[in-house]
Amino acid sequence: MADNWRQEYLRALPGVDVVLAAVRQAEGGRFPRPLLVRTVQEVIDGLRRRIMQATSREELAEFNSQPEAVAKEALARLRQLQRPSLQRVINATGTVLHTNLGRARLAEAAIEAMRRAAGYCSLEMDLPSGRRGLRHAHVERLLTALTGAEAACVVNNNAAAVLLALNTLAAGKKVIVSRGELVEIGGSFRIPEVMAASGARLVEVGTTNKTHYGDYEQAVDEETALLLKVHTSNYRVVGYTASVEVAELVELGRSVGLPVMEDLGSGLLVDLSAFRLEREPLVAERIAAGVDVLTLSGDKLLGGPQAGIILGKRAFLERIKKNQLMRALRPDKITLAALEATLQIYLFGDPLREIPVLAMLTISKDMLKRRAERLAAALRERAEGILTVDVREDYSFVGGGAMPLTRLPTFVVALRHKKMSQAEWVKKLRTGTPSLVGRVQDDWLLLDPRTIEEAEEEEVVACLT
Repeated sequence: MADNWRQEYLRALPGVDVVLAAVRQAEGGRFPRPLLVRTVQEVIDGLRRRIMQATSREELAEFNSQPEAVAKEALARLRQLQRPSLQRVINATGTVLHTNLGRARLAEAAIEAMRRAAGYCSLEMDLPSGRRGLRHAHVERLLTALTGAEAACVVNNNAAAVLLALNTLAAGKKVIVSRGELVEIGGSFRIPEVMAASGARLVEVGTTNKTHYGDYEQAVDEETALLLKVHTSNYRVVGYTASVEVAELVELGRSVGLPVMEDLGSGLLVDLSAFRLEREPLVAERIAAGVDVLTLSGDKLLGGPQAGIILGKRAFLERIKKNQLMRALRPDKITLAALEATLQIYLFGDPLREIPVLAMLTISKDMLKRRAERLAAALRERAEGILTVDVREDYSFVGGGAMPLTRLPTFVVALRHKKMSQAEWVKKLRTGTPSLVGRVQDDWLLLDPRTIEEAEEEEVVACLT
């Protein structure tokens, strides 16, 4: 038959017991037998699929179904399973809020708070009375003190905050929003889709570049439940544009008896404009302007853990807290512990020094130059003949969908490996322990000290040498 070669390969596949014997010889049965059996079966099934999908013998030229080879593959998979998937990474990219690397680096106080909360803690117990408490209480007073809001609650991210607020205030009814504010965030999550999932009905007004007060006013009818403003934190429309300011929208809301909600995105608690950063609206400013419900992220410019923060008028927040979706969207004890510690720094500490995101955004160019030159000198000393090392001016980025027009002047260490291809070298650094991730540009690997902690500099040198 034409496919006799395929049958030949199929008959050569080893049995599970034969492979297990080869594993025991190599490993001494260190892995649990059920897990080992299942993994061996998966490897053999993969080999069988490869045979069946091949169209000629030539495609299987490198095929190896010897028991020892199958055992080696099974053991490799099990060792990979043993290794933690979340690996520590030294972020040398210069992108402060690097979404793929976990966004905000937490303050030391937040990390310690997470460690304390990992065991038993007073998550939902009021210790003075001994009665059941509310998990929102751990951060609500801090949030209201910082922002001037009447009430607050926390969910697991800002998309959840928007979803929960819209579902509470406008399910089955109309929500008016400017067409130019129908943003898409990472992972293709879009405001219209989030709104649809909430049960609210989207009413677009204005055009992509221009929306006026009258556009909102004319769209209001008896089915309207909410006026929504979305801060375009991850892009800007420039040129021939017009938009309605929050204060104007609040005025309209008061005149027609409708609440105003704003999705602020990457909420900022302190003014950074003195450091020549792009002007972002402050959370307290929005609350003072009269917004009824405000949502923002905890892990962006605030510099805390991933969380969605909902602030605003007490009457609306009490309704939001009682929504049955709250249980599905609420944060865990670790998140609340980290957020509480971060907020305490804003109230009682030195946020520009103690919160890494703010420290990275405000570090001086002179300091970055000194650190880049120090790192370069160490590399020249220890990697002579291996690396080409240069220090040059460049730009860092905020990242995380925040301050899209901001480029932060910096100094970087530019590197080339003299004996290894760039792709191979960069992958080796990325898959090392710890992982080192820089920015590849014009066949150079750039390391930006803005996002490298000073305590990590010696590790960076060790990774590279």
